[in-house]
Amino acid sequence: MRHQKKTVKLGRTAEHRNALLANQACSLIEHGRIKTTLAKAKAVKPLAEKMITLAKRNNLHARRRALALLHNNSTRTVKAVSKLFTELGPRSATRNGGYTRIIKLGPRPSDSAPMAYIEWVDLAVAAEEAPVTATPETKPAKAKATKKPASKAKATEKAEDSSEKTE
Repeated sequence: MRHQKKTVKLGRTAEHRNALLANQACSLIEHGRIKTTLAKAKAVKPLAEKMITLAKRNNLHARRRALALLHNNSTRTVKAVSKLFTELGPRSATRNGGYTRIIKLGPRPSDSAPMAYIEWVDLAVAAEEAPVTATPETKPAKAKATKKPASKAKATEKAEDSSEKTE
């Protein structure tokens, strides 16, 4: 019986499961949002929450523990940890837990596995701040303005040609 066992096995050995969760957490740190199965999202959520808690401490011991949790074996991991401590930790400094959210998507078409997004809660706040500075409306207006005189010029040429022919 598996009464009071916290670990979700995900049908894998312990080494494979730990590597999977470390890779999922690293991808979440890099991209901010990942699409995965619901069971994997629920399994990676506690690890992601612990990583943000370590990033909020922002000391050498916390950085080394974060590298150990993500299996310190690649430059990808080192970049993810540096992003975690420079961007994600300070952004979540005022929040006391609940750094991630899981959004259910429905079944995957191929095997009907329940899919979900797992993302940072503060990701939406950062996304709202970015479009305020962008002004993409100016470029299409210029393009439309240059096209109209060209069509008017052709129309006047055709009108002149037809008037010459009638005379």
